[in-house]
Amino acid sequence: MNQSYFAADSVVARLHSDPALIVGGIRALMEQALHPGAMAGVAKYSDFRDDAWGRLRRTGEYVALVTYGPRNEVDRAAERVRTIHQRLGLDTQEELLWVHASMVDAFVDVALRSGAPFTERDIDDYLHQMVIFAELVGIERASVPSSYEELKDYICDIQPKLAATEEAKRTSVFLTFPPMSLPLRFATPAPALWASVATLAAASLPRWARDMYGWPAFPGQEQVTNRALVTFRKNALKLPEFMRMSPYAKAQRELVTSDPSI
Repeated sequence: MNQSYFAADSVVARLHSDPALIVGGIRALMEQALHPGAMAGVAKYSDFRDDAWGRLRRTGEYVALVTYGPRNEVDRAAERVRTIHQRLGLDTQEELLWVHASMVDAFVDVALRSGAPFTERDIDDYLHQMVIFAELVGIERASVPSSYEELKDYICDIQPKLAATEEAKRTSVFLTFPPMSLPLRFATPAPALWASVATLAAASLPRWARDMYGWPAFPGQEQVTNRALVTFRKNALKLPEFMRMSPYAKAQRELVTSDPSI
């Protein structure tokens, strides 16, 4: 039987099913944009702006597939991602590692600040297990932060190489106000809902990142943001599970239910 890379009860599977990652995913894109080399490749070759929703959806689907899907499908998808990275010129170890580490940083930080039930040991286990994610896209295992302390050290060490370029700033605005069809924009609350979530994602960025973007800060901002993250997660948990659960996660659950030995 072709099992997943991560067990259904693994910390990776649990964290990636948490609704806090709705905010964490958008923050990850804003954080990733701060690497000039990675941002230049995306801006030059990517169709991000022409197919915003498609790219966001595909990124989420890839994370869900690697987390919950069968290994043969994951391996094929990872090969496609490596090919895309090569086409975009995003295949240097530094750029790939930044994209991975900033994603993990955003996921972990937002989950913890939202009140998700993860201990320090859980987070270290998460970082250790997420090395698989990095290896699948071609990152050398030895360079990948595999504990929370290593991740914090890496983020600190790479900051001198980061900058909020004009392209990064345009991307952050674009993520907050992406193009939508006229019916969606004027006949539904989607624009306001999306902007509120994206604004929360931006507010959740670490202080050094917000400073790079030149965004103003106010006294008590961290506490206000944390309360907003907790409120968002509590409200999101009230949604029906079918609206929050990836089809890959559902398929994995059904497989485990039918065969408890998995």
